[in-house]
Amino acid sequence: MTQQDYYEILGVTRSSTADEIKKAYRQMAMKFHPDRNPGNKESEQKFKEAAEAYEVLSDPDKRARYDRFGHQGMRSGQDVHDFQNVNINDIFTMFGDVFGQQFSQQFGGSVFDEFFGGRGQSRNRRREVGEQGSDLQIRLELSLSEIATGIEKKIKVNKYLTCSVCEGKGAASSSGFIDCPTCHGTGEIRQVSRSVFGQFVNIHPCSHCSGEGRIVKEPCRSCKGEGRVKGETTIRVTIPAGVSEGNYIPLRGQGNAGRRGGPSGDLVVYIIEEKDKVFTRNGNDILLDLFISFPDATLGTEVEVPTLDGKAKLTVEAGTQPGSILRMREKGIPNLDGYNKGDQLVRVNVVVPKKISSKEKELLRSLLNSDNFIPRNGESTNGKSFYSKVKNLFSFLVLMFG
Repeated sequence: MTQQDYYEILGVTRSSTADEIKKAYRQMAMKFHPDRNPGNKESEQKFKEAAEAYEVLSDPDKRARYDRFGHQGMRSGQDVHDFQNVNINDIFTMFGDVFGQQFSQQFGGSVFDEFFGGRGQSRNRRREVGEQGSDLQIRLELSLSEIATGIEKKIKVNKYLTCSVCEGKGAASSSGFIDCPTCHGTGEIRQVSRSVFGQFVNIHPCSHCSGEGRIVKEPCRSCKGEGRVKGETTIRVTIPAGVSEGNYIPLRGQGNAGRRGGPSGDLVVYIIEEKDKVFTRNGNDILLDLFISFPDATLGTEVEVPTLDGKAKLTVEAGTQPGSILRMREKGIPNLDGYNKGDQLVRVNVVVPKKISSKEKELLRSLLNSDNFIPRNGESTNGKSFYSKVKNLFSFLVLMFG
């Protein structure tokens, strides 16, 4: 510790006010800061002496003891003995405009947050509110028709709610708090770390009071000092048309309430698509299997089919083949952006009966030799199959050559 008079170091008198001492210190710190005088040991020493002097003269109790006992009064207890223990944070809370963001980025935000965060006039990091509540996740099952039209759902959520008795404060009364004995009401713990400029103060929230700076002396009987209680609430959520499985909707501030007045977390609603009994979804298109008889597929027919909007007429043209896809325009799922809709695809399935009567068998046998009912794997220009032509040719050769 330097033996030079602290008032002389800062160029002030013993009758100088706290503001005058601060102003003098600020001017010296700006003048002799190592960042402005790289490699200059003399400037670095003056910078340390100014910081040491300011640490004593800026504290009313230490200044009074120094005025009475001089440097000897600074050697007892836990007082500052040299620059290595000076709260270096006080230096940089005043000169962010001089040292700039580059200096802050080099050494991290813990030392400089008070200034660069816009709080340079206060050392106290005590939080005004408690700990933030956690987020919640729920799964919401929707039918295909609900997805197609969009819907507003009411969902019941079990979560932490703000205590109605103490209004989230956690204390039985406004005077039911005391300063945290660990951080002495500041809400922060300071640890010294070494750097090229000396030792810097690393600041982090007090774990005992979670950075609040106070603890509950008289806890609320309803929430036991938490400021929140477990309960159930009903929340409305609007689902837009066109959502898909895996989409999610964040509801800000609808999660668990925070402790002792802290902000609430979020509620994230994940969309689950129920399996539909009629339709199969493919993107924004939906697929429907239609089952018709062989005569209807051959002759053509008009059928009534289900859609997401109700029933609709569909024409099946004569000669429609099994597996054919008939498209119903804009009968599918709308896009999330609200423009355009998918289609409803109708897949034609021809039903083959397993049991038929004798009369029906005779009718079918009468059709076996009909040219239009012969499978045509390779069609000729006159409508007869290649197999039929080969068969007729073979019969002619038999008659000619016996």
